[in-house]
Amino acid sequence: HQQLSERVRKRLYYGWDKDCSLDNLSSPVTDIAVELLQKVAPSPNRRLQKKYVSHVSREACISPCSMMLALVYIERLRHRNPEYLQQISSSDLFLISMMVASKYLYDEGEEEEVFNDEWGAAGKVDVQTMNTLEMNFLSAIDWSLYTDPRELFEVLSWLEG
Repeated sequence: HQQLSERVRKRLYYGWDKDCSLDNLSSPVTDIAVELLQKVAPSPNRRLQKKYVSHVSREACISPCSMMLALVYIERLRHRNPEYLQQISSSDLFLISMMVASKYLYDEGEEEEVFNDEWGAAGKVDVQTMNTLEMNFLSAIDWSLYTDPRELFEVLSWLEG
């Protein structure tokens, strides 16, 4: 974990300070997220903007690991269910993929619970919309959330490039 944290801190531009938080996306990672998500979810409705990614990242404390896991999920969708990506806006795809990834990584059901209403508030959508987005996303990905650590390291290597 320590090596991964140091690698992310150095290579994804989080700074050298070990006290620097890894609980929101760095500017270069935000740029990559916007560019990638606009390509995979090309709907002109609610087109993803850097300001929105930065806002949600701060409000929801999105970690770089959540981002990498969300990118794995999006890649799965590109191969398994490209129709879904044609129907969802890039902003909604960003919000829901980050929420699902964060839930998978951090929601232990005790102290670090992830609530849809909090994500909705961060993304400026109501809880009913979040619930619908979540169910549609999970259905589209066929509930396939487990990820081999090698997949995360592949995404990290890609991001570093």
